[in-house]
Amino acid sequence: MSEPRPQRVRVTGPPRYASGPRSRRGDVHDQTPLGDVFLRSLLKEQLALAIRVLALIGLTLGLLPIAFHLWPRMADAELIGLPVAWVVLGGLVYPFLLLVGWRYVRSVERNERDFADLVEGPPQ
Repeated sequence: MSEPRPQRVRVTGPPRYASGPRSRRGDVHDQTPLGDVFLRSLLKEQLALAIRVLALIGLTLGLLPIAFHLWPRMADAELIGLPVAWVVLGGLVYPFLLLVGWRYVRSVERNERDFADLVEGPPQ
């Protein structure tokens, strides 16, 4: 048996309605309520990330003086002829700050890339 024929469709021009999601760049640029929601979500995410990084730095570096005060033997100990406090503050803090800063920048860029993908919509 033969299959039924598909119905004919008359094409008179381009489709009137685009299918799929559209770009929302204009919403953000024109400061529409939807664009405001998108922008606020990005700002909230960036603020939360900054607060987490500051808390991490504050806790780790803020606890060092307390540790040296509570355990004076640790502050008086020597490593390679230098006091441990100097080795920790001079040799370990800066690589730690560089690592935290590098991770922070990568996370911020990832958030901005996700925001741009959300605003631009899927590739056409």
